[in-house]
Amino acid sequence: MANHDDSAELAIVGSFNGNMTWMAYPEETMERASHVLEDKGELWIIDPVDQSGLDEELSDRGEVKGVVVLLDRHKRDAAEIAKRFDVPVYVPAVMSDIETEIDAKTVQFTGELAETGYLSRVILDTPFWTEVALYHDQKRMLVIPEAVGTASYFLADSERLGVHPMLRMTPPRDALRNIDPERILVGHGRPILDNGETALEEALAGSRRNAPGLAGKTVKNFIFGR
Repeated sequence: MANHDDSAELAIVGSFNGNMTWMAYPEETMERASHVLEDKGELWIIDPVDQSGLDEELSDRGEVKGVVVLLDRHKRDAAEIAKRFDVPVYVPAVMSDIETEIDAKTVQFTGELAETGYLSRVILDTPFWTEVALYHDQKRMLVIPEAVGTASYFLADSERLGVHPMLRMTPPRDALRNIDPERILVGHGRPILDNGETALEEALAGSRRNAPGLAGKTVKNFIFGR
């Protein structure tokens, strides 16, 4: 069982069409976000951080079919939640090496996640960082765990969505071509629920240009506090 605050209410920061984003600890610097994707009454839990009240919320929304890990560093509480619901943890095949680190049944997938309509895209595959995004063309929804985010430390002053500070000079433009997201669910920060295509275009286009401003903001926050 994850070590969460049993006195805290479930911190839902986005809810639409059966889908949900929650942040278990909204005040933490990392601003870790987790998601529920609904498909025909079935629920897919993405990169979850456990929180009191989660099980009750999920039971009201549908049947949990699986937990999904989209970043090699985002195992988080996936195993614990999967075992509670007696479902597998789905792992992209490109990340198969993390299966031994997950104390639950795992299922590898490539291409489409089960029959949900969410297609996987490899964003990064390096010895230090392996990341996969999900995109649903009809729903115009992008789920991306790390390369971009809305947490404060991702964002230069003018940005709604920002490229990860470590990727500012080499943003993953090729991996994110030919998509038209209205909504973007990120692994750090609140979701973007409208005009996501413009936010993504601007984030990628301004990644290098806005890097000095973000670095200055980071230093200022480190010295003077947030």
